This record gives sequence, C-alpha cells and structure tokens, in this order.
Amino acid sequence: MDQKRFEDAVKLRGRSFENNLRTYKLLAHRKPESELPTSNFNVAVLNVGAPAAGMNAAVRSAVRVGITEGHKMFAVSDGFEGFYKGQIKEVKWGDVGGWTGQGGSLLGTKRTLPAKHVDKIAEQMRKYNINALLVIGGFESLSLPDPTKALGSALQAFLSLLELSAARGKFDEFCVPMVMVPATVSNNVPGSDLSIGADTALNAITATCDRIKQSASGTKRRVFIIETMGGYCGYLATVGGLAAGADAAYIYEEQFDIRDLQANVEHLTEKMKTSIQRGLVLRNENSNDNYTTDFIYQLYSEEGRGVFDCRKNVLGHMQQGGAPSPFDRNFGTKISAKAIQWLSQKLLESYRRGKASLNRIMVP
Repeated sequence: MDQKRFEDAVKLRGRSFENNLRTYKLLAHRKPESELPTSNFNVAVLNVGAPAAGMNAAVRSAVRVGITEGHKMFAVSDGFEGFYKGQIKEVKWGDVGGWTGQGGSLLGTKRTLPAKHVDKIAEQMRKYNINALLVIGGFESLSLPDPTKALGSALQAFLSLLELSAARGKFDEFCVPMVMVPATVSNNVPGSDLSIGADTALNAITATCDRIKQSASGTKRRVFIIETMGGYCGYLATVGGLAAGADAAYIYEEQFDIRDLQANVEHLTEKMKTSIQRGLVLRNENSNDNYTTDFIYQLYSEEGRGVFDCRKNVLGHMQQGGAPSPFDRNFGTKISAKAIQWLSQKLLESYRRGKASLNRIMVP
C-alpha cells in the first residue's frame, strides 16, 4: 500500500475480495451509453414464491449488470401471475436505485405456478421478445400430499422452470436460457449451499430466542418451546439452535420418537439443578405430524411439573426479518450478477438464425 501497488494489494486479499470490488465498480457507476455494448437481447426478471430479504438487492444487481452487458431489462410484477397478465415493463439504471436495503419484494411475488397459463406467458414473451429469463425465488411453502417426500418439497423450487421447460415442445418462446437464483428463508434448494434470505431469517430467530431467554431472567426454572419455519428442511431450527444455545432441536431429517423426548426432559430436569435454570427447545414446523409443538409443550409441562414450567412460542412470519442483513445484500448482489453474466454467455453461444435458442434448462 505504501508503494501504491494497489492492484497487487487487491490480489493479495484473495479472489473473494477481488470479485467484490469488481462487482462494486460494475454496479456503482453508470458508464456512458456510447461505451456500453449493444446486444439486442431482452432479459426478464421476476420474483416467485414467498418473500425473502435480499430479493431486491438481487433484482437491482441483475438489472444493472444486464444494462452494462448491453441488454434491455424487463421487470415482471407479481411473479408468473403478473407475467401472464402482462404486468411487464422495461427498467432502467435509476429505477432500481436504493433497492439494496429494502426488505420483502418491491416487484411483488406470488406462489402461482405457470403450468395453467403457459399459452398466455408464451404470448407475453413473444410480445416483448424476451430472450432470457431470470427467476429469483423459492417455492418451499408449497405443501406436498405425501409429507414423507422431504426432497420433493425442496424440488418445488425448480417446478416453475421445469414446467416452462416441459412446454418447449409446444412453444418456441420457451427455448431460451432460463436460470434460477435461490431466494428462500428455508435454504432448501438442491444444488445450492445458501439461499438469499436465510441469513436474515437466522438473525431474526437468534435475536428472538435471546430475548425470550432474557424474559425468564426473573423467573427461574423455565423451558421455552419455539417453532421455526423451514418446511421440511431443518436448516433454520438446527443453525438457529446452534446460535441460540438450544438444548434440543427437532427436525424432519433426524427422526425422533417418545424416548428422545423423554431423554430431553430428563436432561432439562438435571439441568435445573445447576446454576443455569433456563431451557430452550427448537422445533421445525414440519418435523413430525404427530409430535406437534402443542404436544411437546404439554409433554414437557406434565413431565417437568414441580421442577420447571413451560412456555411455547410460534415465531411465524417475523422470521423473514425486516431489512436484509449485510451478508444477504452482498450475497444477493454477487450471485445475481453471476447469473446475468452466465445468461449473457449462453445467449451469445446459442444465438443463431436471428434469435437465441436453447433446449436445455440450466441452473448454475
């Protein structure tokens, strides 16, 4: 740094910092239109599924990177429902300014799947000449008729793009590059380590657990049963329990029976004899059909009678958090930028006969 070898200093900090700096420079300052490439491609961006903190940062990043690549960017309101209704408009560089710190989804997001309206969606894609599709979201909240298929519930995240892919035989409009950016608090999208929104949700869960435990500071010997979201995925319950110092976490992936519940009650009974006279138990919402939060609460209340009292708390939608955490803002910005650059590459590779054509669904 003293020798002003700034490029070497950046490289010494590692590839992650280098990529962060490159992405920042790409998004922070708009180049004159004369310096931008012209691609003649139209790219549509939409949010689907439940809102997740960081979605807006991902949309902002996608729009601005797309513009720097020379594409014309279109934003679709209210997911696939807005798509078939024609709620599509072109977005410019300044339209997404200040979106990074906004929670929820400013574009609007719905859980509607495209299968029933593929003909209308194809018509809209033809009308606006959409050459590529970027879907930001997750579909973890869709329940399955058979709850034993835990992986199936996660695969719902791909369902929209799979339905569009299946319709390629009937509609040429869907023979374009399509990519999904995982954005769900449940963090249950196959093929991805992390989803946008999971970090913010964990922060909200951990902060709430800390406050709940603090509420018992004046009342000794108390156990809290807390229910978290996550569908059939135990990520939030496990990592939330790890961060909050829980005594037990009940999740779908790790089956438990009455003997496990009994062992945990005995553990808490012994714990109450020590100086730490508070207990915390987390339960994933779909961990077991019969051992519900109410059942576990009643069991602990009865078995712990005379030793400790019990309280239950269903955290609900507050887990989605308000403003996205710094990690989710950064993560959403980075992977969305990567997704658009990947789409640009595929558009150039598959460009022939005056349009981009791709017969395979691709998810980086």
